[in-house]
Amino acid sequence: MSQGVRDLSSIAASIMRVLKKVNAHRKLYESNEEAVKQHLIGEIMSALGWEWDNPEVVRPEWRTDEGRADYAIILGGETIAYLEAKNLGVNIMKREEPLRQLAKYCFSTGVKYGILTNGAMWIVVKAFEVGSSLRERILVSVNLLNEPPMKAALKLSLIEKSKIMDIERVSSLLKALELSFMGLVKEGYPMEALFEYLKIDKGKRIVPVYLLEGHENPKAAYVYDNGWKLLPLPERTMKGVLLSVLLYMGKKTFGDEKKEIMAAYEQLKRIPLEQKKAREILVKLEEEEKLNISVEL
Repeated sequence: MSQGVRDLSSIAASIMRVLKKVNAHRKLYESNEEAVKQHLIGEIMSALGWEWDNPEVVRPEWRTDEGRADYAIILGGETIAYLEAKNLGVNIMKREEPLRQLAKYCFSTGVKYGILTNGAMWIVVKAFEVGSSLRERILVSVNLLNEPPMKAALKLSLIEKSKIMDIERVSSLLKALELSFMGLVKEGYPMEALFEYLKIDKGKRIVPVYLLEGHENPKAAYVYDNGWKLLPLPERTMKGVLLSVLLYMGKKTFGDEKKEIMAAYEQLKRIPLEQKKAREILVKLEEEEKLNISVEL
């Protein structure tokens, strides 16, 4: 059993820092592999729990029978993976040779996993398995340049220090989830309904506001915005849900729109509001602002 996944938000924050560096200094990283190692790869690996400057965990220029791997990744005194770095100008998703060379490093010394990255693209491969091709043995493939940060963070978490020994099992679960999800979409089920289905924790009763009658006393409120966000409730009433949604909207807007929303928020705080009326306003907000709002009862 693994020790659990690190906070994905901290991994996503590291991804955002890497993307900022890439946007500002792309030419440097396209031509300078050492800069990629120090500025990009080290940033991500550190966020995943690997102490990048600790020789007990990460050892550069590791000799194999097939040449030198850029890094040996060590856990419990055993080399569990080699990491091979390329500059950002190398499209490791399309070029086969870097992945094949990495697999040779692993195979020559019996190391189970290989990590290939140019700082923005990451591939994790199982080095050997009878009857399978190299591409069939890819466990994780991530492109930070075109994937949402939290999705990329989730996939990269499979090589987190406390999780890497479970990578094959968890990779299979993620692939099964994707296949099942897309299969249900092809069957005609709307994505929003599937998201609703997946987000509900066991034992919780979470209901969209449009299904409420207006007399309920919610325990929590949620809004969907690139993922479900838990909103703090100032009071356990439908008015409290409305206040929390308005405050959330105010924080995401600017200029005159922000002023209008916050003025409505401040006014609403001072006046009584019937439960059913608050529910009606929430439903109208959903329609006008294209929001998905749910509450836990």
